Amino acid sequence: MNEILVLYYSRSGHTAQMARLIARGVEEIPGMRARLRQVPPVAPVTEVAQPPEPEEGAPYVTRQDLHECCGLALGSPTRFGNMAAPLKYFLDSTGAEWASGALVGKPAAVFTATSTMHGGQESTLLSMALPLLHHGMLLLGLPYTEPALSSTQSGGTPYGASHVSGTKGDNGISEHERELARALGKRLADTARKLAANP
Repeated sequence: MNEILVLYYSRSGHTAQMARLIARGVEEIPGMRARLRQVPPVAPVTEVAQPPEPEEGAPYVTRQDLHECCGLALGSPTRFGNMAAPLKYFLDSTGAEWASGALVGKPAAVFTATSTMHGGQESTLLSMALPLLHHGMLLLGLPYTEPALSSTQSGGTPYGASHVSGTKGDNGISEHERELARALGKRLADTARKLAANP
């Protein structure tokens, strides 16, 4: 078990870009691999809203992905300072994994994208952290030993990686945001590797 599950929901593509950067950081740690997965959109009715496979991006997540990973990076755009409904819907369906302790002791990290600097980045990251704590995961953030955390004029918080996309979604991911996303992936993978070596 040397795979980090990088699980996200992305509507406009910014969170998906962050996920790929975190995955790149994961794979900078020798022997570690990233498994990119996304959650499907939800519909206000109970009928199937999407085909079984997404038209683009990573495959949809299964519960088996949770069992097979040695760590988890969880990402969502912000929705009024909270995680997006599709991610919350998926997390709400993981009662069996909670009951069995499938994620207990595994390291986890969170990431987000917002349209404005003060658009709820930190509260969204914290909203994603809460269910991971209930699952018994070991939550990791970004320490201030990462120089970009003190220098960034865009995204990046001690709670996790973030990106400010702009009100029209036209801001590219800044160099500091890139550095911090990769650093978070590396930290997560390195922690998972160390935990596996010292059970």
